[in-house]
Amino acid sequence: MAFSSALRGRMKPIDVGIIGCGTAGSAAALFLSRAGHRVTVYERVPDPGPVGAGVMLQPTGQAVLGVLGLREAVLARCTPITRMICRTAGGRQLFDLRYGDIPGDHVGYGLHRGVLFEHLFRAVRAANVNLRLGVSVENLENAGRGRGLYFVTPEGERLGPHAVCVVADGARSQLRDDTTIGKRIRPYPWGALWFVGEDPGGAFRGALAQVVRGTEHMVGLLPTGFGPGEGPATDKVSLFYSLPVAGLDAWREAGLDAWKSEVRALAPSAAPVLDQIDSAEEVLFARYHDVSMYPWNDDRVVYLGDAAHAMSPQLGQGANLALWDAMVLAEALAAHESLPIALDAYSRARRSHLDYYQFVTRWLTPFFQSDLAPLGWLRDLGFPLATALPFLRRLMVRSMCGIAQGIGIDAPILLPAPDPVPRLGPAA
Repeated sequence: MAFSSALRGRMKPIDVGIIGCGTAGSAAALFLSRAGHRVTVYERVPDPGPVGAGVMLQPTGQAVLGVLGLREAVLARCTPITRMICRTAGGRQLFDLRYGDIPGDHVGYGLHRGVLFEHLFRAVRAANVNLRLGVSVENLENAGRGRGLYFVTPEGERLGPHAVCVVADGARSQLRDDTTIGKRIRPYPWGALWFVGEDPGGAFRGALAQVVRGTEHMVGLLPTGFGPGEGPATDKVSLFYSLPVAGLDAWREAGLDAWKSEVRALAPSAAPVLDQIDSAEEVLFARYHDVSMYPWNDDRVVYLGDAAHAMSPQLGQGANLALWDAMVLAEALAAHESLPIALDAYSRARRSHLDYYQFVTRWLTPFFQSDLAPLGWLRDLGFPLATALPFLRRLMVRSMCGIAQGIGIDAPILLPAPDPVPRLGPAA
C-alpha cells in the first residue's frame, strides 16, 4: 500500500456523518476532519468514558497513532510486550512467539482499552468536529436529489443530511440492515471473563502468557500498562478466562471461590490477581461476534471496525484493524474525486488484509475455545512442530504484528513512519 504525501487530495470537502465514537469512529473523525471534510460524530452514550479491559496495540495500530500524532502519548501508559507464550496445564510449551523473530524493530504493547479511547476522544473534542453525544441513530434514509442520507433517531428525528455515512458503532450494529450488502453475523458460543488487577511489582511485564487445558479451559494474563487517567503510573494486568456464553449463569451460581480454585489449579501464577477479586460483579464478561460482509460499502455508506468485520479476539487485532480502516478510508477519499469510486477503492484496499485475519481467526479459534476435544489434541501436537519451522514461525509472528495479508508469498503490509509534520493538520 502506498501512502500519499497529503490527505487533502483530489476530492472536494464533503459532509461526513460518523456513527459511533469508539476506536474506528474517533480515528476516522480525526483523519477526515484534518483532511478538510466537514465531520459530525453521533455517539449514543451521553457521557462516554474509558471502560473495558486489556488489549494489544500491535505495530499496525502504533503506526496509525503515529500518523495521527498520538503514538507517544498512548505508549506512555502502555507496557511493552516482546513475546506471546502458551503452555498446557501440564507445563508443555505450545509456542513462544517473539517479535524479534522477524526483521524490523517490532514490539507489541499491552494497554487498557480506556487509554486508547481517552486519547482518541480527547483529540476528537479538540478537533474541528461536531460531536453529538447521547444521540442514537436507528435508520438511514435517502434524502433524495443527490443530497445524501438522513440519519433517523428512534424518535423519528432526521439528522443531516450527510453526503456519506461512516458506520462505526460496533459488532452489534443494527445499521448493516440499511444497505443491500451481503452479510453474515453470528455470535460466538464462547466468550471470556475479564478482570483488570494491580501488578505493583511488574511481575507480568514483557509477555502475554496463556495456559490451556483442552479446548474448554484457557487462562491468560496480559500486561495492561498504567490504565486511564493522568495519575501515578501503577502497572496493571488483565486476567481473562474462557467461558461458554451458555455457562455464564452456572458460573455465577457456583460462586467466586469455586472459580478461583479452578483458575489457580490451571495457572498458579494468576493467584496474586485472583486475590484482588472480592465479588463476581468485579468480573466482566465479554461476548464476541463473527461479522462477514463484502464489500464494506455502497455508494454512500461505508462500514469500519467491528461493525464491518468483528471477529474472535484470538489474534488480538480488533483495535488495530479499526485504526487501519480509518487511515485507509482517508487515503481512498484523498485519491479520488468521486465518492462512490473512493468507497469502492477503500473496500478493495482492505480486502486482502481483512480476509486473511478473518480466515485465520475462524480457523484458529476452535482450537482454543470450543467443545471439540480432538482439536485440543491436534493443537498440542501440531503447534510445537509448526513453530519449529522457520517459514511458519515467521508467518505467525507477522500475524501477531498485524502485518500479514496472506499465507503464501504475499508481502506484508507496509507501515507508515510516525509523521510529526502537519500533513494532516496539527495533531490535537
